[in-house]
Amino acid sequence: MREITDAHVAERGLAVVEVAAADDETALAVQELLAAPCAIAPADRTTREPGVRLRCFLDLRQEPDS
Repeated sequence: MREITDAHVAERGLAVVEVAAADDETALAVQELLAAPCAIAPADRTTREPGVRLRCFLDLRQEPDS
């Protein structure tokens, strides 16, 4: 995965979340839970390093799908 930079969290309400899980289904389910209350830039794939990992970018300032 690429490095998280200051630009990813430059303003209040922005966050980066990294999920580690045993399988793709679990990691993607966690991402879906995070997407419910806020706007999200979802991961479209997982990596394995070790276990399954994904990183998503949250914007708590916006409603989902806005």
